[in-house]
Amino acid sequence: MQNAASFWNKAAQKYAKSEISDMDAYTYTLGRTRSYLSSNDQVLELGCGTGSTALLLAGNVGHITASDLSENMLKVGTEKAAGQEISNVTFVQSDVMGSAIGEGPYDAVMAFNLLHLLEDPKGAIQRVGGLLKPGGLFISKTVCTPGAGLPFKFWLILMVLPIMQWLGKAPYVNFMEIEELEAMIRAEGFEIMEAGNYPAAPPSRYIVAKRL
Repeated sequence: MQNAASFWNKAAQKYAKSEISDMDAYTYTLGRTRSYLSSNDQVLELGCGTGSTALLLAGNVGHITASDLSENMLKVGTEKAAGQEISNVTFVQSDVMGSAIGEGPYDAVMAFNLLHLLEDPKGAIQRVGGLLKPGGLFISKTVCTPGAGLPFKFWLILMVLPIMQWLGKAPYVNFMEIEELEAMIRAEGFEIMEAGNYPAAPPSRYIVAKRL
């Protein structure tokens, strides 16, 4: 089984061309995120992929450090930023624990569609707490354990996922229960200010949490 950086490097071009599966949910949570940000904020995005969300939010903040462990994802993001003439987004290659993202303190740390891809989400949340100013915000969106009523096609994907991972066709995935995820965030010194599922199935849990 290949490591995460290798998988996402190979997937970068296909990922860049893929459409957002639920645009209404994405647009809604993008708007909610924007409402929490201020023009002078220093923001970090973990697992930024090709930078689409960071570039859409760039006009609402002072600066965004957009990080990802995939060099190829970051190349796409850098090209998009140059094409859009956006100068307040800096792309850095790093995982959650890496030194390249700096030590902050940041006004907000974002992690969209990331925590369920990590082998140590608790350690990642703890790291986020250390990067934030007191009162700073952790804004995340995480695919959680699917409930009943999902299409058979999705359950079939879950059944073959271990084989796909072994063949290098799928990344590491660890779906958590929503209650487990939120308890983990609270245990690291955060107060959850807003939460909801966008989309509802499979539940993609959007959480805004303030560092106490």
